[in-house]
Amino acid sequence: MTKNVRVRFAPSPTGPLHIGGVRTALFNYLFAKKHNGTFVLRIEDTDQTRYVEGAEQYIIDALNWCGMPFDEGPTEATHSTSTGNYGPYRQSERKTLYKKYADMLITSGNAYYAFDTADELDFHRKDHEAKGKTFIYNWHNRLKLKNSLSLSAEETQAKIESGEDYVIRFKSPQDETLYLKDIIRGDIKIDTNILDDKVLFKSDGMPTYHLANIVDDHLMEITHVIRGEEWLPSLALHYQLYQAFGWEAPEFAHLPLILKPTGKGKLSKRDGDKMGFPVFPLEWTDPKTNEVSRGYKEDGYFPEAMVNFLAFLGWNPGTEQEIFSMDQLIEAFDLKKVNKSGARFDPDKTKWFNHHYMQEQSDAILAEQFKPIVDENLNVIASEAEQSANNDIDVQYIALVIGLIKERATFVHDFWDLSHFFFTAPTAYDEKASKKAFKDDTADILKKVKDLVLHIDDFTVTALQKDIKGWITSNDIGFGKVMMPLRLALVGALQGPDVFDIMFMIGKNETVKRIDNVIKVL
Repeated sequence: MTKNVRVRFAPSPTGPLHIGGVRTALFNYLFAKKHNGTFVLRIEDTDQTRYVEGAEQYIIDALNWCGMPFDEGPTEATHSTSTGNYGPYRQSERKTLYKKYADMLITSGNAYYAFDTADELDFHRKDHEAKGKTFIYNWHNRLKLKNSLSLSAEETQAKIESGEDYVIRFKSPQDETLYLKDIIRGDIKIDTNILDDKVLFKSDGMPTYHLANIVDDHLMEITHVIRGEEWLPSLALHYQLYQAFGWEAPEFAHLPLILKPTGKGKLSKRDGDKMGFPVFPLEWTDPKTNEVSRGYKEDGYFPEAMVNFLAFLGWNPGTEQEIFSMDQLIEAFDLKKVNKSGARFDPDKTKWFNHHYMQEQSDAILAEQFKPIVDENLNVIASEAEQSANNDIDVQYIALVIGLIKERATFVHDFWDLSHFFFTAPTAYDEKASKKAFKDDTADILKKVKDLVLHIDDFTVTALQKDIKGWITSNDIGFGKVMMPLRLALVGALQGPDVFDIMFMIGKNETVKRIDNVIKVL
């Protein structure tokens, strides 16, 4: 590429960032880094009626959590300071710019003033509907409506000077064919007769998305616009605006939709609520309703897992490889390998990715995350038993436990169910397992195992295996007759890691105590 690549992610601060938006940010980030370019965050907050407090900081926090920090953008949600030489990076702080460009389009004849009221336009829509037609404000009726094309220059000026509300509309051409290009979708042909004259500047003195978007992309020297498929219908207008200004247009790439798990329709928050998975990167509390929406971070997903599964929603490297670090994604990413068709969201696949990244995490880091869960559960158990909890569990001990059980875990919050017996003795025994493990001679066998355990001085996994397995073999007892009730005594069920690992971890005294208890109860 001859130009210095500059891309932008331009969300609106109207609420939490949907994972579709995160995927758009990711593809922009990957493309920028692949070409040693610049990743810009621009906050498109021209519609102040939909602005939500805290949403901008949420967007920044989400990008940072995913490992996609912007190169240029607003540095803090509460200040105007920005990084880079193209700021400010909030459209609300750039609003003085846009009127000048709207006026330029008026002067060049590519736009016009429109004075139609909301009630008048509503009348035209309903009139068309009654006749089985669709009302479109464009070349076929604009000379019959109230605008500077149908009024004289004097009438237009008088209305403006009197303070009458107006908007500025783009004058879409008649009987022309637009030939557009999209990196992902190829050549696109558009008949201008079907286009409406979009509003570029509103009566409240703010630009619409279309004008602000084009002006900002030009002034920020954006070279590639990578955005969602929902903006594809706007491509014709945006190309025409570049032509009207006499500016070179960036290259466009419209990403496919992220579809529901069923494959039908766009993924929504409702789908996540119904099927039990988040659709936002971070937890979000609505400032108006206090409704809390789940986030991938709080649900226990690793950012690396989220980035990895999002990359595969619409993109394919063309190989069998599925696990990619961020650096590997940057190296492999190519917009031409992005699919046109929608990408079906698979909640089970997201868990698969998280399970993989769980195994790659160090036990020490996972132990720090798991310790509060251990403390909380021990407090609950102590409260129910009306005694004080032992929350002085060494984090190194927790790390050793995690090393034994994490292969069966997908999330940190899975650890407690897989490991509670390492921290507290069972208070009940699985009924089905008890019937299977305990026979008439089981209590006598366990008493002999207890005596054997008491006399093992070198209480290590190796010694336990050697002595107990040797005793079973020499006494010609079936392994199941010993190991099943022993596991039940230690765990409370017929599950968990190797029995000898459990005995070593909880120690000799606790092992003996648990054997005594299962004999007493069962």
